[in-house]
Amino acid sequence: MTRQLTDDRSGALEPATASMTLLVAAVIVHDTATDRVVLLQRGENAKFGQGLWDLPAGKSDPGEPVTATAVRELREETGLIVAPGALELAQVVHGAWGVESPGGFLTVVFVARSWEGELRNCEPEKHSRVCLADTAALPSAFVPSTARALRRYLDGEGPRALLHGWD
Repeated sequence: MTRQLTDDRSGALEPATASMTLLVAAVIVHDTATDRVVLLQRGENAKFGQGLWDLPAGKSDPGEPVTATAVRELREETGLIVAPGALELAQVVHGAWGVESPGGFLTVVFVARSWEGELRNCEPEKHSRVCLADTAALPSAFVPSTARALRRYLDGEGPRALLHGWD
């Protein structure tokens, strides 16, 4: 799904990767009929947050639009298929640093209320569980940045920028 750029970038400088902010997409899959959301429990082989719950999420590939990242990661992790046009902006999280991103990370959190496919754990080497969780009984052991974004979405707060780890 990576889009080929057509503009001439021959004069572009090499990226300063040591100081780059990592771009991440996360998806809140919200079944509004049952008021449940898709969650993943990070497994023992996860790069961070082992045992914590999280939203389906992942890093953007070079040249990949963030909506394509969201669609790809959701499919790769859960088997669910969502159209890019069905994604709505929920929150944006700007983290000061991360395990793979010493220069910080920017997580664009989308919500999807319609999808196709059956929910399954497509990456058991990374996730110990995948489930639909009742929004009234979310687990407390949750990745902090995405937990905050999910809670603000569920509380009806419109899209906004959330800072994580800057204080």
